Amino acid sequence: MKYIGQFHDGMHISDVYLCKKKQIALTKNGKEYGALTLQDKTGTVDAKIWDLGSPGIGNFETLDYVYIDGDITVFQGANQVNVRRIRKADEGEYVESDYLPVSSKDVKVMYKDLKALIESMKNPYLKKLASSYYVEDQDFVRRFCFHSAAKSVHHGFVGGLLEHTLSVMKLCDYFAAVYPRLNRDLLLTAALFHDIGKTRELSAFPENDYTDDGQLLGHIIIGTEMVSERIREIPGFPDKLAAELKHCILAHHGELEYGSPKKPALFEAVALSLADNADAKLETMNEIMAGAGDNSGWLGYNRLLESNVRKTTEF
Repeated sequence: MKYIGQFHDGMHISDVYLCKKKQIALTKNGKEYGALTLQDKTGTVDAKIWDLGSPGIGNFETLDYVYIDGDITVFQGANQVNVRRIRKADEGEYVESDYLPVSSKDVKVMYKDLKALIESMKNPYLKKLASSYYVEDQDFVRRFCFHSAAKSVHHGFVGGLLEHTLSVMKLCDYFAAVYPRLNRDLLLTAALFHDIGKTRELSAFPENDYTDDGQLLGHIIIGTEMVSERIREIPGFPDKLAAELKHCILAHHGELEYGSPKKPALFEAVALSLADNADAKLETMNEIMAGAGDNSGWLGYNRLLESNVRKTTEF
């Protein structure tokens, strides 16, 4: 199989891929064409069907596995598939595990590291809260470790939510060491829970799309509610500590225009928003570079980074 991560300009493909998205659009001349997003375990790629009336274009829907015959071109710095023929794949032509993007890091090792950070906490209330979800609730742990951190922006793969959460916790642990005035336990707990709402905001793979609650509420509100639910089950949990933790979650996007209901008002909330932003943007760059293949030119505008980007020159 020719994986999407191996695509390069001029390559011809005849393989099965997961059709993650299918839309019918119009060219500037008013002609209909098919705009697809294809996926395998190495990533996603845009695809176009320019001649929808061709006899080689079969019937298929979103989330179908499709057999494609086409050519790879480069458009605005990114690979694109020019589809010649396409049909719904038959059972036996594909293995589902080949089409789920997976973290390059070992999930078991990451989860072990996350538990070690929980174990290092000293505040009994925060440690109990953290353990109640991430150690004691094995059904939640399985879902959390399998979940993505986003639909498409960054860490949009199996294990992505765990990878992102652990990275943010490690950055926050570093901040706490450099700035002793930070409440380390509060900051680590906020980092641990900041994206917990994504387990309900996004559906599981292979769909990995927004749920109704995700569309109506968003992961920040969902996550704050999940934390509040569990806090109420812990006798004597201090009200002020609960409010400070929930504030950090509510403010972790840093700015109102980025979706946070509140702007950071605590030292820990500022640190968390910086750590979350850093990991999100650096991973976005990492994924762009990985998807660029041998392309050393400008790779196009990225919405999260708000810039046209390219690889660093190699000497």
